[in-house]
Amino acid sequence: MRVVASDLKRLSDRAPRTAHLRVEPPPKELESKLVQSISPDGQVLDSASRDLARARQHVREARQRVIDRLGAILGGLDQTERAPDAAVTVRGGRYVIPVRSTARARVGGIVHDESATRSTVFVEPPEIIELGNELRAAESAELREVLRVLRELTDLLRPHATTIAAAWEMCIAFDDLCARARYAVEVNGFVPEIGGHLKIKGGRHPLLDHPVPFDLELFPDEFTVLVSGPNTGGKTVLIKAVGLLGLLTQSGIVPPIGPHSSLPIFERVFADIGDRQSIAASLSTFSAHVAALRQILDGAGPGSLVLLDEIGSGTDPAEGGALAAATLKTLTRRRAVTLATTHLGALKQLAAETVGIVNASLQFDAETLTPTYRLLKGVPGRSYGLAIAKRLGIASDVLAEAERAVPDAERTLDRLLASVEARGRDIDARAAELETRAAQLELERQNLADLENLERELRAREKAMDKDARDRARAYLLEARKTVEAALAQARAAVTEATAKEARRIVEEAIEKTEDEQAERKKGWVNLEELRRRKNVPTGAKSPDRSQVHTTTSVANEISLRGLTVEEAEPLLLRAIDDAILADLPYLRIIHGKGTGALRDFVQAALKRDPRIKRFALAPSNQGGHGVTVAEFV
Repeated sequence: MRVVASDLKRLSDRAPRTAHLRVEPPPKELESKLVQSISPDGQVLDSASRDLARARQHVREARQRVIDRLGAILGGLDQTERAPDAAVTVRGGRYVIPVRSTARARVGGIVHDESATRSTVFVEPPEIIELGNELRAAESAELREVLRVLRELTDLLRPHATTIAAAWEMCIAFDDLCARARYAVEVNGFVPEIGGHLKIKGGRHPLLDHPVPFDLELFPDEFTVLVSGPNTGGKTVLIKAVGLLGLLTQSGIVPPIGPHSSLPIFERVFADIGDRQSIAASLSTFSAHVAALRQILDGAGPGSLVLLDEIGSGTDPAEGGALAAATLKTLTRRRAVTLATTHLGALKQLAAETVGIVNASLQFDAETLTPTYRLLKGVPGRSYGLAIAKRLGIASDVLAEAERAVPDAERTLDRLLASVEARGRDIDARAAELETRAAQLELERQNLADLENLERELRAREKAMDKDARDRARAYLLEARKTVEAALAQARAAVTEATAKEARRIVEEAIEKTEDEQAERKKGWVNLEELRRRKNVPTGAKSPDRSQVHTTTSVANEISLRGLTVEEAEPLLLRAIDDAILADLPYLRIIHGKGTGALRDFVQAALKRDPRIKRFALAPSNQGGHGVTVAEFV
């Protein structure tokens, strides 16, 4: 009960309708006592009390003494005294040995039983009687202790009897719900619309292992379905399935049907299925059917479901057909939902003459003479009696005479039905082909959509990766700039003619530190002579504090290198590129002048080697022409 209570609490959010199922488990002390005393199969355990454990130990010891002694006595008997396959056994609650009847007097003791042939008697030898009495006394003591334990447990349970009984009822209700849910999952069932007209999609017989699904829908002005076709075609299984699906639904069990189904509420269900002949009741097959029809006609009406198997059979076809037609018309006028099966050709025309009655058949393969069990509404079925007889080996002359005896109207009807079935099979084949093509097109459409989604995802990833790479490059350059500028500040304070070598070492160590941290990045160079030229710090000058280190607050998208040598222009160009990238500028204008073209060639060679440059070109003639190179960044 405690497990059920826990399960219900866990399900309360997902299944709100189980909220009314509340299980109050017994107190833990009582539960522990019960678990200690009673086994899952209802037996009193040795652990229920020390006296019970002791009593059962006495029983085991006494029983073993009896068995050992009887075994010794049995082993001492010769073949003339001992019964075949003799072994110690129990008769009337006493342990005995089987001996031959002829040796009964020699063995002695009390006879408790004898074999059916009276050739063997089951004897309790005299020397065992006292041991047997001791065993019975030990068993009586055990029974008294068991009853005492049960009385004690009953006294403990009595104050909680009402709560436990209610919890037990809730456990039964919960188990019932779980069984219904498992069944619904196993049969892949769906809850139909309740109270609508009869509309079954993908219906399956609930008791068959591999049933063929069927679709059946009755429009508001249709009440009777007359199913015809050959034997073993599935007609009886169909009407049984409809009845079972309706009863399952009204019992609160999810039936094995597909989605978009609906079932009315049937107030009464009538069925006449199978052969009800009875010698004891002096009923023939036809008499039994007529008796069932009388009961159905007496009780069926609106809201009733009537199932009739082989209506009108068992008597003259003309009279049976007339009685069947009158019965079906009456039930249709009463608006009772009726499903009837028949082989009578006269009834197949009834649907064309009576409003509310429709024909139906179960498809049959005329070439292989095997049923497909597919329901075809609106089409009467052929019986294929002569075709089946031919396949089963009936002589051809007999079949020819039988075919000549078939009325012309029946032959004409069979030809028309065969034509309709052929057209139906052709339509089914085309529909299957169209469904296959539609499925293929849907698959291709889905594949195309997946590829488009993948393309968009790849573009988004590429864009994100480019942005991430630029961000990481800026962060790296910014960190490198801070490191180098810190080293430059230290170097400026120490640079003199005498200490130039030491200053160069300091700067190079800072650059090497940056290279070690980001080995994949390109090297950065600092021209120490340019530093000395721009910052001529005298020997012994005080090292500037960090607040005096130059920091670029605004970056221009243009740099002028006119009048500089290649050696002087190189560090300025590299720094300008770094600053422009850090400032996220799209391009940089580099003014190198025209002159001999040496500085221009150097600039363009440096830009070509730099992976951060997307493209570069000379500026238009109205913006500097050959004296200016414009570089665009990645």
